[in-house]
Amino acid sequence: MRLDKLLSNMGFGSRKEVKALLKGQAVKVDGVVTKDVAKHVDPEKQEVMVYGERVHYQEFIYLMMNKPPGVISATEDMYDQTVIDLLDPFHQHFKPFPVGRLDKDTEGFLLITNDGQLSHNLLSPKKHVPKVYYAQIEGEVVEADIEAFAQGVTLEDGYHTKPGKLKILKAGEQSEIELEISEGKFHQVKRMFESVGKTVTYLKRLSMGPLELDENLELGEYRELTTEEVEKLKQKE
Repeated sequence: MRLDKLLSNMGFGSRKEVKALLKGQAVKVDGVVTKDVAKHVDPEKQEVMVYGERVHYQEFIYLMMNKPPGVISATEDMYDQTVIDLLDPFHQHFKPFPVGRLDKDTEGFLLITNDGQLSHNLLSPKKHVPKVYYAQIEGEVVEADIEAFAQGVTLEDGYHTKPGKLKILKAGEQSEIELEISEGKFHQVKRMFESVGKTVTYLKRLSMGPLELDENLELGEYRELTTEEVEKLKQKE
């Protein structure tokens, strides 16, 4: 990999800014100052230093966010704040994107990455990656709803959903539930409950595939996935 590309990819600025760093003798490769922007380096085997700090090359980033309400699952928007806007500049320069989407008013687990292959695999209908939601429902959720969801329900546009696993946490006119589904149609959870005459008033995603939302993350906070968590996701592929 070219040295200027490595440094640019790791957030040290544009190619022009990286060239200025090299010209200013701020960069060393294996302990030797270099000004050669086109120098090829192997970041896995060679030591690259900028102002005495080791550069650790990272191609992909994997972030878990506790998405807050009012923020949209997109990379950019002219009107609304996006989940990418919540990231610090270091993570933004990797040009990550949300894997799938959560509705604007929905909270909870959101995976953000720049690994397109992983994203494709996790979202592929053939993979049946489960997603678990907690919801508060206006209207009493009953055993008949559990049975209906287990068979799949027909939405207002005629689409028949895949089976979902519905669990009642609190019964009554203001019910609380958990629902596991393996697809992600537009407003799917809300539309599934509408199909049985009930309304979702609060929705939060608890997990995606093998990963659960880190309970230490406040709304709007995020963290990098651990190596073990990334491996779990890739095994799910």
